[in-house]
Amino acid sequence: MSDNAARRIHVIGIGAGSPGHVTAEAAAALAEVDVFLVADKDGSKDELVAVRRAICDRFIPAEHAYEFITVPDPKRGPDADRDSAEYAQGVRDWHAARTDAYVRIIEGLPTDAVVGFLVWGDPAFYDSTIRIVDAIGERIATAVRVIPGISAFQTLAAAHGIVLHRVGEPIHVTTGRRLVDEWTRAEAADLSLGTVVVMLDGHLHCRELAATHPDTVIHWGAYVGMPQQELRSGRLADVIDEIVELRARLRERHGWVMDVYALGSASAPVHTGGRLA
Repeated sequence: MSDNAARRIHVIGIGAGSPGHVTAEAAAALAEVDVFLVADKDGSKDELVAVRRAICDRFIPAEHAYEFITVPDPKRGPDADRDSAEYAQGVRDWHAARTDAYVRIIEGLPTDAVVGFLVWGDPAFYDSTIRIVDAIGERIATAVRVIPGISAFQTLAAAHGIVLHRVGEPIHVTTGRRLVDEWTRAEAADLSLGTVVVMLDGHLHCRELAATHPDTVIHWGAYVGMPQQELRSGRLADVIDEIVELRARLRERHGWVMDVYALGSASAPVHTGGRLA
């Protein structure tokens, strides 16, 4: 099948919530899209859908008509109660159900309609849109373009005014469910992970390190890049209880919370009140 017959799909990184995060490349790609497909998670994150709509309205020329379709998101289940194998299978099933839903909609669109997926942050970091689009491509001929965005941990570092890595040392990016195990294994092998950036940690597993590594410095942020942004930093043992309590209050207030944090050595700078201490 020729490229002209392939469905054009744009996977667009839109940053961590601020319209200022949208690059010129992303803005140009937005203006080419005819139909945006956005997952609707039981209405619990209407604010995130609203932000996506606002970004489209801001960057797409008024003369370009486009459609915004929210797609009910399949249920994924209680990830916290699953072991690694069950978690991986649950994610695969979820991706398959998402793929089915998107294929049904795309097959009903005009053949020349450009489809867009708006990715929070950057499509390469802890987001599965590219995988799902690849699965769509196994069933529909596609021509896919991926546009990078500013990730949450980039925004976190900028908000705190820090460099994530120390000179000559690595950065380790992981998830909350893997944090303690990877930290422990690295110590046992006498290896340095460098600064550890933690994403997708709804349970703040770093609490388990506070007693044994109290001087570890945490830089934490919720809703980074958005008007309701909250930042905290300091010795892990000193600030973790405050962060846990604040996160719970924010989730209750907004109905959702997205946060990210970095763990560094005791010599890492701490951002306080708009300056470095």
